[in-house]
Amino acid sequence: MKKKALVTGGAGFIGSNLVVRLINEGWQVSILDNLSRRGSEYNLAWLREQFPRRQLRFKAGDVRDFEMVKQAVNKNELVFHLAAQVAVTSSFMNPREDFEVNALGSFNVLEAAREADHKPIVVFASTNKVYGSMAHLRIKEGKKRYYLQGRPYGIDESQPLDFHSPYGCSNGVADQYTRDFYRMYGLPTVVFRQSCIYGPRQLGVEEQGWVAYLAKAFLKGWPITLYGTGKQVRDLLYVDDLIEAYMKAVKKIDKVKGEVYNIGGGRQNAMSVLEVIGLLGELSGKKTKLKRAKARPGDQKVFISDNRKVEKVLDWQQEYKIKRGVKLLFDWVKEWIKDEES
Repeated sequence: MKKKALVTGGAGFIGSNLVVRLINEGWQVSILDNLSRRGSEYNLAWLREQFPRRQLRFKAGDVRDFEMVKQAVNKNELVFHLAAQVAVTSSFMNPREDFEVNALGSFNVLEAAREADHKPIVVFASTNKVYGSMAHLRIKEGKKRYYLQGRPYGIDESQPLDFHSPYGCSNGVADQYTRDFYRMYGLPTVVFRQSCIYGPRQLGVEEQGWVAYLAKAFLKGWPITLYGTGKQVRDLLYVDDLIEAYMKAVKKIDKVKGEVYNIGGGRQNAMSVLEVIGLLGELSGKKTKLKRAKARPGDQKVFISDNRKVEKVLDWQQEYKIKRGVKLLFDWVKEWIKDEES
């Protein structure tokens, strides 16, 4: 009998890539997704083309519906909770919806797992935004990027939490509940505080999935808006590398349950927005028009994950360097545009 896994938000960018990995490793996978995100129906159709129904099951549903979540979670040995409201900007526009999806929805998943016939492993995709703007850090401004001073490896898990946006608050609540359900109820949980994840099947928009969005902007000839200086730095992690960490955590759950891990591209895969624009210009052979706008509230000038804990405990290393990964994403976006326009 096949092992059973549930992926909430499984028709999203990370979710659809994760579903492929799980099925290829012999899992029977169920997806719970309300298909509200642009592109989720596209990803779901692609998954259904790849796999028969006996391997992949889909339920249209919302994590805010506790009874539906209970039905979806029960009988699964493994739950990846990826369903979320994913944009900081959207959280400012509608903080109630952001809270209900991210905080209440995550609580529903955890409570469903606690009440299940047997306690499944729960892997939760959190965010580096739980650390807030980190305005107290020493930052040096260079020509094309900001530089973090005094933190040679980046930000580790000892960094104080500071939920500086509705999005940060809702994810911070979910992050801490996930950790505490292990401490209070013994539920085997793992939290990944993720930096900038990118890769194929990322149908990015300006507010979220920015690397994919910029790739599309170059290919479409759209102008690009820089919020702030464009020198903001993020460490970019290719989606397959993230999923490898997920799977290693599942295999080592007795060792890692209750733990929190920062995970991103690290210092070796960190670029500013301006530098990513330059790389995409090289790949496309095009120039783009840049427009300027005010920096977004709570935006971190630099975030680089200190990956030493996740590397040591999970014996995890990245396979994809940033130039290779961005090229793979760029080529995928090019094919996506062709499909979209055909």
